[in-house]
Amino acid sequence: MDILGASDAEKSLLRLEPVFMWAAATMSQLPPMGANEVAFAGRSNVGKSSLVNATLNRRGLARASSEPGRTRELIFFSLNDKVGAEYIRIVDLPGYGYARASKTEIARWTSATRDFLKGRTALKRVFVLIDARHGLKPNDLEILKELDGAAVSYQIILTKTDKLKSAELTSLNEKTAAIIAKRPAAHPEVMAVSAHNGQGLQELREEIMSLA
Repeated sequence: MDILGASDAEKSLLRLEPVFMWAAATMSQLPPMGANEVAFAGRSNVGKSSLVNATLNRRGLARASSEPGRTRELIFFSLNDKVGAEYIRIVDLPGYGYARASKTEIARWTSATRDFLKGRTALKRVFVLIDARHGLKPNDLEILKELDGAAVSYQIILTKTDKLKSAELTSLNEKTAAIIAKRPAAHPEVMAVSAHNGQGLQELREEIMSLA
């Protein structure tokens, strides 16, 4: 990627080396805490893995699939500087909602995800991804309620925004901001991004770097 014209924070993130660190299916398998962590959460097939890849400018780092529920573990990526020092961690969480898996398997990764979201002191922000074509759904609101109750900071990211017209996106952004305005753990800014055309990626990278 040509980073001319990028902000200093964005350039700094793109210079870090993202590497696969750990995969955990249960709380007992989580890696020891070290650097600050930010997590990507959302419904199945909302585009979490694609957005992680686009944000880090590493195609194929996080395994993306058109099959809902493909990510079935908590996947940790470490962003390291040139001498190998860990700067920040990115966590790709299993999607909630529909998935082609057994009820037992779904219950296992759902439990691990919820325990992680509530009990990880290194976790500085959860980016809750919402498909811009559909907006907030009841299971999204359930997750927001849990994060509010656990006092875990989260921020809404509207994904696949290239599928909407400008006026539609503006309306959705305003509607979403109004819904979360009184939620205690919600970051007030709603981000609009597209892994397809790069919209909003600079702002997302800057936000991640601010949390390191």
